[in-house]
Amino acid sequence: MLTGLRNLLLAIAAGAGLNLAFPDMSWWYLAPVSVAVLWWTLERATAWGALAFGWAYGTAFMLPHLWWADYAVGPIPWIALSVAEGLAWGLLGIGWAHVRRSGMLEGHRWAAAPTFALIWVGVEQLRGMVPFGGFPWGRIGYAFVDAPVARLAWLGGVPLVSFAVVLSGALLGLAWESARTRHVVTAASAPVLALVILAVGYLVPLDSQAQSGTMSVGAVQGNVPDRGLDSFSQAREVTQNHLAETLRLAEETDGDPVDLVVWPENAADIDPRVDAETMAAVQEAITATRAPLLLGTVDYTPVEGRYNTMLAFDADGGLVDTYSKQRPAPFAEYIPLRSIARQVAPIVDQVTDMLAGVGVATVEVPVEALDRSVRIATPICFEVAYDSIVREAVAAGAELLVVPTNNATFGRTAESTQQLQMTRMRAIESGRWAVQISTVGVSAVVDPSGHVVESTELFEAEHMIARVGLRTEVTPAVHAGWFIGWAFLLLPVVVVGLAVRARLARRYDW
Repeated sequence: MLTGLRNLLLAIAAGAGLNLAFPDMSWWYLAPVSVAVLWWTLERATAWGALAFGWAYGTAFMLPHLWWADYAVGPIPWIALSVAEGLAWGLLGIGWAHVRRSGMLEGHRWAAAPTFALIWVGVEQLRGMVPFGGFPWGRIGYAFVDAPVARLAWLGGVPLVSFAVVLSGALLGLAWESARTRHVVTAASAPVLALVILAVGYLVPLDSQAQSGTMSVGAVQGNVPDRGLDSFSQAREVTQNHLAETLRLAEETDGDPVDLVVWPENAADIDPRVDAETMAAVQEAITATRAPLLLGTVDYTPVEGRYNTMLAFDADGGLVDTYSKQRPAPFAEYIPLRSIARQVAPIVDQVTDMLAGVGVATVEVPVEALDRSVRIATPICFEVAYDSIVREAVAAGAELLVVPTNNATFGRTAESTQQLQMTRMRAIESGRWAVQISTVGVSAVVDPSGHVVESTELFEAEHMIARVGLRTEVTPAVHAGWFIGWAFLLLPVVVVGLAVRARLARRYDW
């Protein structure tokens, strides 16, 4: 009983510690320690005990990690989301308990750590797919964008980075376990191997050089009053803020105009295609900068619902391309199970369901200096968390990554910096320059090695001017991304399935 209570408390402490690896603390080196502690708590756990310890660990991680949800929509939805997402680590615990108790690893001590890491990443993949299209926020690999191991994303995307990180943590757990059982060689060598794995990214070549020309991008963060959800009611004020900051950008670049201006998601919530006042602001911005403009709006033309849409205008003010968000955020941009959800949070009745767009997340913008059109990947806001959205856009020929977002409803929480980590990881994974542009920040320009070239502060009206390289090379992660994702999902299912089968066979003497 006392051992179970101790392990439960250790799991909670380790889960909370994992959050410290993410922004705004960003102590990424704590993540392997957190994984090691979870390993120890699960060492002798039954399947039910492992479910409890894993669920406690995941919930203790998600509660502080998703605190921005409390700021945006209140404590009940925040707690419900955190507890639901925490269950993923409960599934990890169950799967690992079955594997350890099946006898599959007997005589194969060194196979335990990669097996544990495989199951962890399999659960991450599953969590990014279900329910309601998944919620891949908080994948452990995102925390390591400043560590050498992040370079593995160029080879195998976020799943490979997560696998390496968890493997290093599991090796620390194995070292402690081996020291207690007097397996001296394993106890001494496992931590060394863990450090080697975290450093192996240094062997991965990353290239930031332009391959198909360069272009100057002006990214405009117009700012939004810090009013939480009430920010959505300030549509005209927000558009005017972005126009005013664009005019400042135009004055600064009068002798050397930029090739493209980007405004964030929701910069023009009143669709300029149907509203003369908003269109006048758009045309004024284009005239002042003499450059194409990419901006976010909301399309209410469907009879029921709306689209979250990016509009691309050329330097003459003509609309040349659009993209509508494919993955609306459940319980935020659309409400599944609305009759149940309103019992938990009546605020959901203020949400008009967002419809899913179709097609690859790209737009094409004519760039006069290059005498051609440039295809740009435009995953909107939370879409940057989904592997397939960016991968498919780059595979379809995107030469630059632009992530328009609106962080206004999350105040001064870590949501914006967590999202920037994802954008930086996507830059490495895709081999593309990236521009994250937010209404309120944090906005940033990122090179293909994941380094932040320039960034803004939260809730400030600012703009950035950066010359970015256009790239056409397709990385191994983009080439094989679909295979990598499914392999990391299906292989652990097979391993756990064989473990369960072995345990049942032993129980029923098959």
